Amino acid sequence: MDVIITHLNADFDCLGAMVAARKLYPEALLVFPGAQEKSVRDFFQKSPSYLLDFTRLKDVDFTAISRLIIVDCQHSARIGRFAEIAHDPQRELYIYDHHPAIASDLQPTGGMIRECGSTTTMLTLLLKEQGMTVTPMEATLMMLGIYEDTGSLKFPGTTVDDFLAAAWLLERGALLNTVAEFITQEMTAEQLALLNDLLHSLKTTTLHGVEISIAHASLDFYIGDIASLAHMMRDMENLQVLFLAVSMANRVYLVGRSRVHEVDVGGILREFGGGGHATAASAAVRELTLIQVLARLEDLLKSKVQPRRLARDIMSQPVKTVAALQNIMAARDLLNRYNLNAMPVMRQEEMVGVISRRIVERAMFHGLGNAPVTDYMNTEFMRAAPETSIELIQDYVVGQNRRLVPIFADQRLIGVVTRTDLLRAMHAGVALYDLGREPQPMRGRLLDGLIRKTVSPAIYALLRQFGETGDALNVQVALVGGCVRDLLLGQVNADLDLTVEGDGIAFAETFAAAHQARVRTHHKFGTAVIILLNGLKVDVASTRLEYYDSPGALPNVERSSLKLDIYRRDFTINTLAIRLNHDQFGHLVDYFGGQRDLQDKAIRVLHNLSFVEDPTRVFRAIRFEQRLGFHIATHTENLIKNAVKLNLLHSLGGKRLLTELVLILKEKEPVKAVQRMSSLGLLPFIHARLQLTEQVQQLFREAQEIMVWYSLLFLERTCEQWLVYYLILCHDLDDAEFSEVCLRLVVNGDRLKTYLAQRNTVRQADIDFKRRSRQQTELRPSELYHALSGLSDPFLLYLMATNQQVALRRGISHYFTHLQDVHCLTSGGDLKLLGIRPGPQYAQILTALLDARLNGEVQSKEDELQLVREMM
Repeated sequence: MDVIITHLNADFDCLGAMVAARKLYPEALLVFPGAQEKSVRDFFQKSPSYLLDFTRLKDVDFTAISRLIIVDCQHSARIGRFAEIAHDPQRELYIYDHHPAIASDLQPTGGMIRECGSTTTMLTLLLKEQGMTVTPMEATLMMLGIYEDTGSLKFPGTTVDDFLAAAWLLERGALLNTVAEFITQEMTAEQLALLNDLLHSLKTTTLHGVEISIAHASLDFYIGDIASLAHMMRDMENLQVLFLAVSMANRVYLVGRSRVHEVDVGGILREFGGGGHATAASAAVRELTLIQVLARLEDLLKSKVQPRRLARDIMSQPVKTVAALQNIMAARDLLNRYNLNAMPVMRQEEMVGVISRRIVERAMFHGLGNAPVTDYMNTEFMRAAPETSIELIQDYVVGQNRRLVPIFADQRLIGVVTRTDLLRAMHAGVALYDLGREPQPMRGRLLDGLIRKTVSPAIYALLRQFGETGDALNVQVALVGGCVRDLLLGQVNADLDLTVEGDGIAFAETFAAAHQARVRTHHKFGTAVIILLNGLKVDVASTRLEYYDSPGALPNVERSSLKLDIYRRDFTINTLAIRLNHDQFGHLVDYFGGQRDLQDKAIRVLHNLSFVEDPTRVFRAIRFEQRLGFHIATHTENLIKNAVKLNLLHSLGGKRLLTELVLILKEKEPVKAVQRMSSLGLLPFIHARLQLTEQVQQLFREAQEIMVWYSLLFLERTCEQWLVYYLILCHDLDDAEFSEVCLRLVVNGDRLKTYLAQRNTVRQADIDFKRRSRQQTELRPSELYHALSGLSDPFLLYLMATNQQVALRRGISHYFTHLQDVHCLTSGGDLKLLGIRPGPQYAQILTALLDARLNGEVQSKEDELQLVREMM
């Protein structure tokens, strides 16, 4: 017989977890080993039908239990009479708990222990993964558990899993009004009185630099849910660490809450037989008085609270610096001389940036040794004080991959904290990340639910198949690039890019063979394109790194790891990856803070030489900024301005520059991107005379409206939008200057001749229409046709955008909708049958027939032939 139990004084998380576990073990009995919290008892009083599935403790045949399933607990001291069963090696013991795995007196043979906001969350996601269903009643009970233990998804310990589980339950009919009724109940008179007593007894003292608050009270009767009072007091008084000790009946109830890593309340309250997280825990103590509990708590705090160390305790001084007037070569000499990895850059007494050894060495490699150090220093840095906690400095160094944090007294630089200083502090006993390891992603997230919700079922299945192929070949496969970025932004992006930590071409060929797809390979770069039966193309690349022999040159490629592959990308928001292998499917990889910059809506390069190595990134930064509604980070914008100042974009090849310009002009509102290009001084790199005047900006706006109009015509063809805007950008240039722009962008040969000829036709049409307007005469349809038929659609739209004449715009509209596709029905063969000898007259006759059809003078082929006879 299976029995599902939880800890004494069961709360809503216990209740929800038991209900969820019953779905996994449908034949099991649900049994409370003891009393429940008052809120749970109130729930059962108002909804007695929910108790129908529970078995009373006195009705359980303990000898028949073959498997004991415990939820939300890992201690035998908290499960009452079931402790003996739990220690019996002849019976199976399964434990499901969301608290950290700890040294426990219980040795489970199955179950799951995984940190998240509630045990109900963990079990809910197991149900979801196994495709099981729940009733609205069950979903409501489970939602109560999640909401209670996560503070309605607002407590610091809340995880992404809690949100995903709650969303799944809501989809299955969980009643939030019922949840709100029992989770947000008003305080009773007894709770208010207890809160008043606790506030009056509250005392705060500083221990090892940490403020610790303790409050206590004694009651002759039991009051439930004192954990909510702990949250309320912590928030009311803005406390770092709080312990409540309340004597009720024959026990002392302890609740702990902590906002600092120096105090692990879970570890402390486990000494009392309780449990919980580092930030939230509880215990119920027997056989000790309130005074004894408080005395023991004080002793434990003295031994277990880690000393809080501040920046002044570990900073290095005096500080070695480099002057802002010095160049890269001098900075390298100073870094080598003092064996440092980074140094502050000073302009007299003011710190203006940080220069690192890595940036200096790369700048020297590119021949920039004489460049001022200020051109490539990092101008964004944390300004810490001597009293800044090591925890804050640690988060900055690890989270943003920094090598140095300057320490200021007022505005004066007095010291620095380096990675080495943090490592020394770690070995001295301060709990820090192990910085000697390869840095892990800033925050891991499981995105399976988000992927399933955002992409189509077909794409989701395809991603799973990619993971299966990776597993079969024993290689790691990840989704990377813009599709991951857009997924996190809630946008659909069907351009799938895969990276394979191994042979990408072999992966693509294996997948194609199994799924009837085609493959196009590029062995030089280790890349391939999978072409599926439905026409969808998926880019596949082996993980690789790139290095540049000179600024603006194409990169050299070598095989590498996923992390180094991501590091070669342009901006942090494009460095995100999602693993696709079965055991890690949906796990987000974020080495360089891409999630943070997505949240901050910032476009940020990965390193200070990014625009030196690939100047096209300047244009991509602008394109992403305008398309996503983000902003280019201050330091990144400074690096762009420096690239402009150094004329680095002159080294950019014309084809690469044209590619980036076309992508910008294809955007929904290209005028904003062009305005940004102009403000950053980029247009002269296309042509010295290219300017974004107010007139040209107005033409961009006109063209944008016209492009919308054109799209509503629903013609059976598309127009090169970028070419319309390109012509407007060059509107103020004469033919010679326009040719120079085209040659700079490697637009030459027949295309350049066509562009020049059609530009001339546009000018001539403009003159003709203005003359007709002055003469107040209208063009016949045939005249309109011959005036415009030499122009392609982009040049016709350019003509409309650059001319405000109503007659001209009306004429072009009529040409698009009625004249452009008109042709005569008579052919040269028909003329021959009429006895007309072939020759130049054929063209004259056919033109006359077309004019007659355009002007409505003929309707059928017989009409045309009759007209030919009359002409003969």
